Amino acid sequence: MNGNDDFTEQSGYESYGYGEYDTEAGETHSEFEYDRQLCDIPEVVKKFLLYFRDSIDEGALYEIQNLYENTFPKLTEQFFEKRPWPEDDDIAHIVDYDYVFLILYKELYYRHIYGHISGGPTLQQRFGSFDNYCKFFNYILSTSEPVSLDLPDLWLWELIDEFVYQFQSYAQYRARLMKRTAEELDIIAANNDVWNVLCVLNVLYCLIDKSNIKRQLEVHASGGDSDSVAGDFGRHPLYKKLGYFSLVGLLQVHSLLGDYYQAIKVLENIELQSKAQLSYVPSCQITISYYVAFAYMMMRRYSDAIRTLSSVLLYIQRTKQLFSSRSYQNEQINKQMDQMYHLLALCLVLHPQCIDDALQQVLRESYHDKMYKMQCGDLAEFEACFLYACPKFLASSPPSCDDLLDDYVKEPILYQTEVFMDEVRQQRMLPTIRSFLKLYTTLPLPKLATFMYHSQLQAGDGIKKWNPIKALKELVIDLLCFKHKMKNVVWTKGTSGLGGTFQSGSELDFYIDHNMIHIADTKVAHRYGDFFIRKIHKFEELNHKLQLIKI
Repeated sequence: MNGNDDFTEQSGYESYGYGEYDTEAGETHSEFEYDRQLCDIPEVVKKFLLYFRDSIDEGALYEIQNLYENTFPKLTEQFFEKRPWPEDDDIAHIVDYDYVFLILYKELYYRHIYGHISGGPTLQQRFGSFDNYCKFFNYILSTSEPVSLDLPDLWLWELIDEFVYQFQSYAQYRARLMKRTAEELDIIAANNDVWNVLCVLNVLYCLIDKSNIKRQLEVHASGGDSDSVAGDFGRHPLYKKLGYFSLVGLLQVHSLLGDYYQAIKVLENIELQSKAQLSYVPSCQITISYYVAFAYMMMRRYSDAIRTLSSVLLYIQRTKQLFSSRSYQNEQINKQMDQMYHLLALCLVLHPQCIDDALQQVLRESYHDKMYKMQCGDLAEFEACFLYACPKFLASSPPSCDDLLDDYVKEPILYQTEVFMDEVRQQRMLPTIRSFLKLYTTLPLPKLATFMYHSQLQAGDGIKKWNPIKALKELVIDLLCFKHKMKNVVWTKGTSGLGGTFQSGSELDFYIDHNMIHIADTKVAHRYGDFFIRKIHKFEELNHKLQLIKI
């Protein structure tokens, strides 16, 4: 997908293009088959559902947030830890068949199945979840004026995030053709529009268009009043927030499809470098940082990737108590944090630079062995770190159900891995060159070529015979590669994450004159004064807090 023009000019939500499909299709693989006799609903759950319905109808945001974030997870753990919540038909009479509440309830119902039920959702449940999302988006988008519904920021973000996740899950489910039965393949083939990538993109672009969020962010970034261009829908909190979160959803989808330029471009008017953004919805902003940093890394903008990762990892360190409770979102955040440390390690090996001492300490304690192997040119370690840290890529179009010769779920990730490893192979000798150049101010080219030869022998690269002329030619190529790879686009200012100027990120610079390398150390001396001042301020702040506690 090269742009948003194909989607933002749709006349209405009806153009999403999902067709008729059989939601009563036969059950597929799952260790748990839903048993209607388990629908003996506890009284406390009935009271919760009724109160939840009333709170949503009344727009009591504080109560909705408390019920959503605290009560629902507690009841899930108490009554439905290993089985689904009751189906909507079984609780409809309790909530007086409230149409909007039943849609929202089913969103939570399916999310619980995706996240907690052994064996995962069945094919019928995947179709049912898609159908429920379609009902919700039709309800809020197919109106001439904003609907009277308001939900907490966290729920709206998790709704969009779950929508993208379930699309990703279905794409991977469908790509495993060899594991599907003939009946499943027939049902999938007959319902090509279910969880179709164009449909998902169209939903997100329609939410963005309806809220006019891009224009609002553009005006806000220039210091204007965003409400002046928002329109009736854009001023409504539900549409404004869904529009904002849909931009993040597009970032995720484009990254999963391998379109990194477009992934960052959709966030053009969001101030990625603003620390205030992190206080909006923490899990949303962490997701933004992860996908933006990954896109930067794949675009060979290592300085921007390191800056993005450093900022969010320091934020998580300072607020780690927020993510200590057990919830599927916090578990996802903790996993993403580990993935981001792997990405940071990859970027620092490929593009060394100074980072915050706190992050350096974590890398030294937990990732030292991995970084050492990569610095020594261990391609297997590079690949293992990338496979762990990268998102689960998707193909832009699903495989034909008639082709059962292979498992297509691995193809996108293998392709992206090969793209990354090609870049790594080009830079394989650069850490060794850097280590030698750091020792000298001038160095003859033949001498450096000899050093490189012996270094490769020790690494067991299988060099058979010393050829001085060939070695010099290869060394010059590696030195030019060093110059080229250490220079990349770095963001300086502006609201577009794609902007920036070419800068050299190397602490070394050199030039070659008559077979002699002249080396200059461009590294800025560490300012120890600033370091101690920060520590003193931190000590004084801690001492002040202790004094307040004593009082």
